[in-house]
Amino acid sequence: MRQERTVQGSIFDLFAEHEIGRELEAMSQWLDAHRDLLNLVTSDLRRQGVTETGRQGLPSEAVLRCALLKQYRQLSYEELAFHLEDSASFRAFARLPWGWSPKKSVLHKTISAIRADTWEAVNKMLLASARQERLESGRVVRVDSTVTAALIHEPSDSSLLWDCVRVMVRLLQQADSLGSTIPWHDHCRAAKKRARVIEYTRGRPKRVQHYRALLRIARNTLDYLQQAAAQLPLAAGPAGKLWQAQVRHY
Repeated sequence: MRQERTVQGSIFDLFAEHEIGRELEAMSQWLDAHRDLLNLVTSDLRRQGVTETGRQGLPSEAVLRCALLKQYRQLSYEELAFHLEDSASFRAFARLPWGWSPKKSVLHKTISAIRADTWEAVNKMLLASARQERLESGRVVRVDSTVTAALIHEPSDSSLLWDCVRVMVRLLQQADSLGSTIPWHDHCRAAKKRARVIEYTRGRPKRVQHYRALLRIARNTLDYLQQAAAQLPLAAGPAGKLWQAQVRHY
């Protein structure tokens, strides 16, 4: 049996007189004003095979609030379980039934049941509320992502352009060995020089002319490569087909 929300709060549910406590209290008031979100969370939990009878589970309201706490404070499930047992402000925000201290396994099972569509609805409602109160326009979005190891350096516009010129010159050299007769010039050194100048030049106005020169070099090299790609199909052999595949890939 799972309730949608905790009907009666506890007199001991108090928020600390601290910045985090005040933020949690404001978030709690906003959630109380948007109870329609609980229907979505309840539907997600029922999709996981939870029946209407049997042992009482965490209320849908507590599941949503615990999930928001986890994201808000960037906690693991084990850390969330500890803070819910240790912190009065966390318990007050989560609206946990009196005497309940959910374990990390319970938190993981219930929170992970909330679908991406539900989180999107939460975000849309939050943004609409912020627009209405003139707190946020929503025109700028910050995206968090997981950092993973990769065989590339930190990208910037100038370094990416320099990489493009370097790869296209390599393809042009391969085209020469396959029989291409297109005249072209190797601008690798010039492109690298412009990219380094842009990297160490401070101030956008000073970088504009160097960017224009680098863009011109990249466009000229691309023209060479397109001309070679138009000519090489006449050359038979698997090597020519492989070269064309590399050109299409890049």
